[in-house]
Amino acid sequence: MTKSVDKVIYIDNHIIAVIKPTGLLTQTDFNNDKSLINQTRQWIKKKYQKPNNIFLGLVHRLDRNVSGVVLFARTSKAASRLSKQFREGTIKKYYRSIILGKLKEVRGTLVHHLRKEKSLKATVFPRETIFAKRSELSYEVIDLLENDTLVEIILSTGRFHQIRAQMAFIGHPIMGDVKYGAPKPLLNQEIALYACKLIFNHPISNEEITLTAPEPKTWKQFKV
Repeated sequence: MTKSVDKVIYIDNHIIAVIKPTGLLTQTDFNNDKSLINQTRQWIKKKYQKPNNIFLGLVHRLDRNVSGVVLFARTSKAASRLSKQFREGTIKKYYRSIILGKLKEVRGTLVHHLRKEKSLKATVFPRETIFAKRSELSYEVIDLLENDTLVEIILSTGRFHQIRAQMAFIGHPIMGDVKYGAPKPLLNQEIALYACKLIFNHPISNEEITLTAPEPKTWKQFKV
């Protein structure tokens, strides 16, 4: 089944926010319709009957097997200002995840150093290491499942595979994430991680905006 934009949750003349489904790349190296950014362009083109090329600025991305809120800029000025917010860490990025096992603490902060390898996997180090970048996240337990834990995670940095690698490093890989130690995959290469909320200042009006994504429907089976 072809993946497509799940839902447009916010749009104005400067920005658009959509829900990315699992299995769809945020962006590809090729100009085709099999990416979220190109499908969002097509949605705008059809919705507003625009015959020409649509500008859409990529200011952040989600992994292919992660779903949730993705924000795009509709003007170059908005793209520049949103990119600056992401670089400076002023945008609050919230995720929810089902991790394997039970955490010892109901809330905490993880600080490690991550290095992106040529194998497209992140290696975690407990202290400063050459070519590894400081990586920080905070977590809070939301619900205790039968053998696993639903957590909310706030990213302070945005490193490659950060949540996946850091949670696996402390012995609690994300459900379905076989790349980082989960024993079995989920359907459609999904992992139990989604971007549930973004809080940022509008790039033009400076108004604080909160965007939220609903919990994936596939998670109901894990919470019985």
